[in-house]
Amino acid sequence: MKNEVRLIGGQWKRTKLPVADRPGLRPTPDRVRETLFNWLGQDLTGWRVLDAFAGSGALGFEAASRGAGEVVLLERDAVLARSLIASKARLNADALQIHATDALAWMASAAHGRFDLVLLDPPFDAGLHAQATDLGQKLLKPGGWLYVESGLDLEPPASFQAHRHLKAGAVHAHLWRRADNPTS
Repeated sequence: MKNEVRLIGGQWKRTKLPVADRPGLRPTPDRVRETLFNWLGQDLTGWRVLDAFAGSGALGFEAASRGAGEVVLLERDAVLARSLIASKARLNADALQIHATDALAWMASAAHGRFDLVLLDPPFDAGLHAQATDLGQKLLKPGGWLYVESGLDLEPPASFQAHRHLKAGAVHAHLWRRADNPTS
């Protein structure tokens, strides 16, 4: 049986994305994705979004489906990157940019303050959460959102406020907002 995830909302609602059988790949569960986009609001029109450690692409494609103007997906596994490119082509998802690269290296060299939302879901056992969070927070605009999935309950960085937290099975989903939100 082929593994897949289904997009929850937006223009590609109910569209299925393939999920390759790769070591450490753990797509964000439907319930967690649905909750995240309820927290953020259903309409992300014009948002700039980074989906680092994209894997199946479920988070990034979900953001694009809900109107994000630019979604950058980073995935170093060549098989997964090819699958993301194929899904982008199948959906004519022009807002998506897919980079077959190391997420940490890409984030370290990216322009600061570029994104409205940074999605971080590194492999739980790789010990990358602290470094990814440090790099990801620098890429956010004032008032931007940082979403982090982890196997642990984490505290937000000093310059962020915890907005929401969810535990679903082994997943802790954290949504943090930059404390310099101009419209809080």
